[in-house]
Amino acid sequence: MNRPAALWLAVGWGGFALLPWYGVEDGFWSFAWLSEYPAGADVAPALLQILVAGRWWLAPLVLGLVAPLAVLWRRRTDPLFSTVLLAAGSFGTVCLLAQGFAIGIGGWEYPSLERLFGPLDDRQFGMGYGALLVSASFLFLIAQGIAARGAINGDGFVVGSIALVIALVAAFIFFPVVRILASAFQDNDFNFVPFLFVEKLFSRDIWGLGCMTANVNCGVAWNSLLMAILVGATTTLLGLAFALLATRTGFRAKKLLRTLTVLPIITPPFVIGLAIILLFGASGTVTQAIEAITGTTPGRYIYGLPGIWLAQSLAFTPIAFLVLIGVVEGVSPSMEEAAQTLRANDWRTFTTVSLPLMRPGLANAFLVGFIESLADFGNPLVLGGNFDVLSTSIFFAIVGAQNDQGRAAVLAILLLAFTLTAFWAQQRWLGRKSYATVTGKGDAGLHVALPRRVTWLAYGSALPWAGLTAIIYFMVMFGGFVELWGRDHSLTLRHYIDAFAVTTGTGGLVWSGAAWNSFWTTIYISAISAPLTAAVGLLSAYLLIRQKFAGQKAFEFGTLLSFAIPGTVIGVGYILAFNVPPIELTGTGIILVICFIFRNMPVGVRAGIAAMTQIDKSLDEASLTLGASSFATVRKVVLPLLRPAVIAALVFSFVRAMTAISAVIFLVSANYDMATSYIIGRVENGDYGLSIAYSSVLIVVMLVVIGLIQLVVGQRRIGRRAESINVTALGAGGAGA
Repeated sequence: MNRPAALWLAVGWGGFALLPWYGVEDGFWSFAWLSEYPAGADVAPALLQILVAGRWWLAPLVLGLVAPLAVLWRRRTDPLFSTVLLAAGSFGTVCLLAQGFAIGIGGWEYPSLERLFGPLDDRQFGMGYGALLVSASFLFLIAQGIAARGAINGDGFVVGSIALVIALVAAFIFFPVVRILASAFQDNDFNFVPFLFVEKLFSRDIWGLGCMTANVNCGVAWNSLLMAILVGATTTLLGLAFALLATRTGFRAKKLLRTLTVLPIITPPFVIGLAIILLFGASGTVTQAIEAITGTTPGRYIYGLPGIWLAQSLAFTPIAFLVLIGVVEGVSPSMEEAAQTLRANDWRTFTTVSLPLMRPGLANAFLVGFIESLADFGNPLVLGGNFDVLSTSIFFAIVGAQNDQGRAAVLAILLLAFTLTAFWAQQRWLGRKSYATVTGKGDAGLHVALPRRVTWLAYGSALPWAGLTAIIYFMVMFGGFVELWGRDHSLTLRHYIDAFAVTTGTGGLVWSGAAWNSFWTTIYISAISAPLTAAVGLLSAYLLIRQKFAGQKAFEFGTLLSFAIPGTVIGVGYILAFNVPPIELTGTGIILVICFIFRNMPVGVRAGIAAMTQIDKSLDEASLTLGASSFATVRKVVLPLLRPAVIAALVFSFVRAMTAISAVIFLVSANYDMATSYIIGRVENGDYGLSIAYSSVLIVVMLVVIGLIQLVVGQRRIGRRAESINVTALGAGGAGA
């Protein structure tokens, strides 16, 4: 018997004959349905839905589950084995999708089907446990059939992994995006009007160049592109300076430095914007000091390009640091010592050996910073002024007075175009050169000293930036302990008490504070999504770096796509895609988990790619030659060397789930309210003290969790070198690359 095929066939039959086919009313994690199982029509498995409830459209799925039984005992190399698995899996998948999209909450979705089969008296709910297992069974039967035909050396694990990632990306990235982008070719009455797309795409407010000749605003496309380039370059240079300072110098306060570099990434975005306004706004501390010294009023200089650039650089430099620190540490000392043996001085060694070997990390850091800037919503909303960018324009097109989903879709297409161009430019810059420095051979031990000018540049750029970060966070923490931030600075604990009060009642402790409900929900959702995000991201990186298969570039772009789409578009896309069958998730906690997984997955992918680029493929090949399977090789050889990337993916996904705003605002519900949506509501009501107090608590919680992640994952050791990422604050750090 072919065990993998038999296993997945058993999974499919279990889902078809034993588990509820449709989604249960109380949610995915509720088991209250057991009291009605199996007689209740809403909780019956597909087999009973066919026999008892008369839902005949599920019957063709039986053929896809029966046919593979005939070939389970055939040899894997038998052509009939692969043919039957491919045919059965494909037929079952097509039937599953066809019935799912053909029948919705009002019966038949298409009039032609109603004329053909007659009206339906019953609606169809979204997929449940049973449908989920059956769809997974069909997917992996297809993968086993492809592997049996010799694809990727017949490796079932690799083919199955590729199929899984493609299916997940198609369902939770492409499907929602396609649903909302389709509106680019529709008017507000959902009529197909292709010429309207062209008119909106080339409108003056998108591509206008009036700012070149007059004191008016440029088009949002030029504004966004300029901002993304500036932020990408700034964060990459600052991230490299911090990485060099942390790994290649004798700087003594490295723990404090890492703490300061990680703080912006674990802060709700609008908090940094508010702190910048209090420092550099019209009544800000710095502005008033300048006025007192010079006698002139600086004006509203912080709003627009300078303010967004500063806020985004503060927010995204830590991401560049996470991506670069592993690359900087991973440069082989043997190569640097070889260059010096050949009479190269320290400057020539750094510029011709060390820096070129960091190119994958530099390229990935710039790409992530570029995309993050394009997709950022919170900072432009607070500090944008008259400087319009694509993300805020999309938001106001959807929820503003214009209510123009077509315009929002056109702007989203522009973001995709910018992202694709940046991705292509990165690939051209890296070329086909090898950057492997971790080969399994002997290690020289210690890095050579940095050139003096590089050391001073690192100190001169990183330390002032760290000082500015410290001031920003002092302002943030201070704001939670005063009556009214910016006006009445009387010290008080009132905001913390209002948010996080704990009292005693007849049943024991009562979480009476106003913020507890959203706080526990946020912790719960983030803790579930973080490891799943890391797993999907690093698996995708492994497939991209270690395997060769058709469509690999499209596969990589698909894993990156969710970063290119603003959270507002993702949120609306999820509402449109998952509010009706076949996948009904709106109002549940699962839709938040899925949104976080695929919004944050690209960082795990980029960190994994940068890290695996430095690990020689011969290590994998040695394991496979000794008889280990691909799964065992990944688990015992690759993953231990990817601990910095694992830390990066876990930390980033957890803190982004804790601090996400733009997508979450559309997906929260009464039962699943997130911390950021609660804080936004308080900000809109003018309750800044409680908002800052809540944000401060979130920062402390995330720092503790980062330290725990660092402790659990551990450190990578290469030769006699430790990863030197034993710092709680950036467990982060390790990261990356």
